[in-house]
Amino acid sequence: MHVFLIIVALVALFGAGGFFAARARALALARQGSTRLNSRPVHHASFVAIVTVVPAALVMAVWMIASPLLIGAEIRKDFPESVRLEPVSQQSLTFNTVTSVAYGLRQLSPEARAQVSADTDQLRQVLARNGIPLAANPPAFVLQSAERMNALSAKSSYAMAAIVLAVSLVSLALAYRAVRPAFKARNSVERVVLATLLIASSIAIITTVGIVLSMLSETLRFFSQVSPIDFFFGTVWDPRFAAAGEAGSAGQFGLIPLLAGTIYISLVAMAVAVPIGLYAAIYMSEYASSRLRAIAKPLLEVLAGIPTIVYGFFALVTVGPLLRDLSAELNNLLTGNYRNFIEAQSVLTAGIVMGIMLIPFVSSLSDDIINAVPDSLRKGSLGLGATQSETIKRVVMPAALPGIVGALLLTASRAIGETMIVVLAAGVAANLQLNPFEPMTTVTVKIVNQLTGDLEFNTPQTLVAFALGLTLFVITLCLNVYALYVVRKYREQYQ
Repeated sequence: MHVFLIIVALVALFGAGGFFAARARALALARQGSTRLNSRPVHHASFVAIVTVVPAALVMAVWMIASPLLIGAEIRKDFPESVRLEPVSQQSLTFNTVTSVAYGLRQLSPEARAQVSADTDQLRQVLARNGIPLAANPPAFVLQSAERMNALSAKSSYAMAAIVLAVSLVSLALAYRAVRPAFKARNSVERVVLATLLIASSIAIITTVGIVLSMLSETLRFFSQVSPIDFFFGTVWDPRFAAAGEAGSAGQFGLIPLLAGTIYISLVAMAVAVPIGLYAAIYMSEYASSRLRAIAKPLLEVLAGIPTIVYGFFALVTVGPLLRDLSAELNNLLTGNYRNFIEAQSVLTAGIVMGIMLIPFVSSLSDDIINAVPDSLRKGSLGLGATQSETIKRVVMPAALPGIVGALLLTASRAIGETMIVVLAAGVAANLQLNPFEPMTTVTVKIVNQLTGDLEFNTPQTLVAFALGLTLFVITLCLNVYALYVVRKYREQYQ
């Protein structure tokens, strides 16, 4: 890490030096007046800085990716024959142990390092005293392999430093020599900037494609073991772990209870968030003074910055018990029977708290959309004799409606993907029912449950998480696409 930081600092220093040197040379050429510069001095300076830094950074990136792979292959070749005959998973575990020991040895002080010998038990004790415990006594060859790994890593770091710095200096010299009056430095700089913008804009697309492909491959593995009909149309969620050979050991993976819980809780949350958030947006944009708006809007948006786990604890400790006690009191007044008809963990509890969390999303987006309506429409309506409320209802809201609908659909996507509030406020029971006073669960909660624990990714109980994730991805993607469709189709242009 120290070598890496030194290399980065030196390359940055070379780039800065090249920038100022090239700028000074371009200014000197411009003062001569014999030939006019094709590009401004700042373009020549930027070109030299880019050429100095970018090739060196690319070489360093490739080196840092390839070096661990090559060193790992070299270390694996030196494993004893008995280890190389083991399964790949066991060899990976042994290699991870070597990596852990190598990392521990790098963290030891010279005094502590001198205490380590070929005795693996002593190695374990020394590492433990320095806060680097090992899960078990490593085999005798692990220490030798770890030391060799550290030696190869050190050699690789020094070689990388020499090559990267050499590439940076050579690039600096060549770029500096290119600073001439006829050189089109601006075109070169703009091409680099355009390529950078293209790469940055492609990251989101590449990431999305990578996520979809990774989930799709594991989902196909899941459907090779479980029928898609049983998954998409099943009404029972019971991914049990039964004994080998037992009938039905794969369990039941019905999506309907999870999908119903997801939609039910999201609808309750939207029923809470939409009226409050929309009315708050109308008040702040149409009625509130500028001073009150400057205070109220940031305070309302503070809700968006609260972590969802805090909302979950709020639901579990405050809202759930409060609703339970209120239901018991109400039932006692009506029937004389002091009992609860609402559970502390329920769809209603999760929906109310999630709706509170979504209020700033609805209000902020709707406020921006309402403020985007041209003020000339308001003044024209008021000039024709309409009241302010009539202007809002008949002019402002119809003009802002497409954007508000799109904002609500995006907020619904946010509600569908929520996890922590549902875990703590609605429970984990995959029930299929319509009673909002009973617990239910969502798709995201079961994704977390199925991927929690020490499980291999070759059983239906684990692979089902990818099928659930892909299903949730498709649902939210459809909502977002429909939101864009609504906005583009029904948006009116006001001059």
